[in-house]
Amino acid sequence: PNKLGGVIALVMSIAILFILPILHTNKSQGLQFYPINQILFWYMVIIIVLLTWIGARPVEAPFILTGQILTVLYFSYYILNPMISKIWDNFLK
Repeated sequence: PNKLGGVIALVMSIAILFILPILHTNKSQGLQFYPINQILFWYMVIIIVLLTWIGARPVEAPFILTGQILTVLYFSYYILNPMISKIWDNFLK
Protein backbone atom coordinates (compact mmCIF):
# COMPACT_ATOMS: atom_id res chain seq x y z
CA PRO A 1 0.00 0.00 0.00
CA ASN A 2 2.95 2.38 0.52
CA LYS A 3 4.44 3.52 -2.81
CA LEU A 4 7.81 4.65 -1.44
CA GLY A 5 8.21 1.42 0.53
CA GLY A 6 7.47 -0.58 -2.60
CA VAL A 7 10.02 1.35 -4.65
CA ILE A 8 12.68 0.91 -1.95
CA ALA A 9 11.94 -2.82 -1.71
CA LEU A 10 12.16 -3.15 -5.49
CA VAL A 11 15.51 -1.35 -5.64
CA MET A 12 16.86 -3.40 -2.71
CA SER A 13 15.73 -6.69 -4.27
CA ILE A 14 17.76 -5.86 -7.40
CA ALA A 15 20.71 -4.30 -5.53
CA ILE A 16 21.11 -7.36 -3.31
CA LEU A 17 21.74 -9.47 -6.42
CA PHE A 18 24.68 -7.21 -7.32
CA ILE A 19 26.04 -7.34 -3.77
CA LEU A 20 25.77 -11.14 -3.56
CA PRO A 21 29.10 -11.96 -5.33
CA ILE A 22 30.95 -9.66 -2.94
CA LEU A 23 29.46 -11.46 0.07
CA HIS A 24 30.35 -14.91 -1.28
CA THR A 25 33.20 -16.06 0.95
CA ASN A 26 32.55 -19.81 0.97
CA LYS A 27 35.54 -22.10 0.79
CA SER A 28 33.68 -24.34 -1.66
CA GLN A 29 31.94 -23.11 -4.80
CA GLY A 30 29.09 -25.63 -4.96
CA LEU A 31 26.16 -26.33 -2.69
CA GLN A 32 26.85 -30.06 -2.56
CA PHE A 33 28.92 -29.56 0.61
CA TYR A 34 26.32 -27.32 2.29
CA PRO A 35 23.19 -29.41 2.99
CA ILE A 36 21.46 -26.68 4.99
CA ASN A 37 22.02 -24.22 2.15
CA GLN A 38 20.48 -26.72 -0.25
CA ILE A 39 17.33 -26.61 1.86
CA LEU A 40 17.52 -22.81 1.93
CA PHE A 41 17.80 -22.77 -1.87
CA TRP A 42 14.51 -24.62 -2.26
CA TYR A 43 13.02 -22.39 0.43
CA MET A 44 14.01 -19.43 -1.75
CA VAL A 45 12.50 -20.99 -4.88
CA ILE A 46 9.19 -21.46 -3.05
CA ILE A 47 9.32 -17.87 -1.75
CA ILE A 48 9.88 -16.51 -5.28
CA VAL A 49 7.01 -18.56 -6.69
CA LEU A 50 4.70 -17.39 -3.89
CA LEU A 51 5.77 -13.76 -4.32
CA THR A 52 5.04 -14.02 -8.03
CA TRP A 53 1.61 -15.45 -7.29
CA ILE A 54 0.81 -12.89 -4.58
CA GLY A 55 1.83 -10.07 -6.93
CA ALA A 56 -0.98 -11.07 -9.28
CA ARG A 57 -3.61 -10.96 -6.52
CA PRO A 58 -5.69 -7.86 -5.77
CA VAL A 59 -4.60 -5.53 -2.99
CA GLU A 60 -6.88 -6.86 -0.27
CA ALA A 61 -6.56 -7.78 3.39
CA PRO A 62 -5.19 -11.34 3.34
CA PHE A 63 -2.92 -10.76 0.35
CA ILE A 64 -1.28 -7.64 1.79
CA LEU A 65 -0.15 -9.42 4.95
CA THR A 66 0.95 -12.48 2.99
CA GLY A 67 3.03 -10.31 0.64
CA GLN A 68 4.68 -8.51 3.55
CA ILE A 69 5.56 -11.77 5.29
CA LEU A 70 6.94 -13.26 2.07
CA THR A 71 9.00 -10.10 1.46
CA VAL A 72 10.58 -10.38 4.90
CA LEU A 73 11.34 -14.06 4.24
CA TYR A 74 12.84 -13.16 0.84
CA PHE A 75 15.30 -10.69 2.35
CA SER A 76 16.03 -12.97 5.33
CA TYR A 77 17.39 -15.58 2.90
CA TYR A 78 20.19 -13.20 1.93
CA ILE A 79 21.04 -12.71 5.59
CA LEU A 80 20.82 -16.38 6.62
CA ASN A 81 22.60 -17.97 3.65
CA PRO A 82 26.07 -16.41 4.21
CA MET A 83 25.81 -16.89 7.98
CA ILE A 84 24.96 -20.58 7.67
CA SER A 85 27.74 -21.07 5.09
CA LYS A 86 30.25 -19.48 7.46
CA ILE A 87 29.05 -21.67 10.36
CA TRP A 88 29.21 -24.77 8.16
CA ASP A 89 32.76 -23.87 7.02
CA ASN A 90 33.86 -23.54 10.65
CA PHE A 91 32.14 -26.84 11.47
CA LEU A 92 34.04 -28.66 8.69
CA LYS A 93 37.47 -27.45 9.82
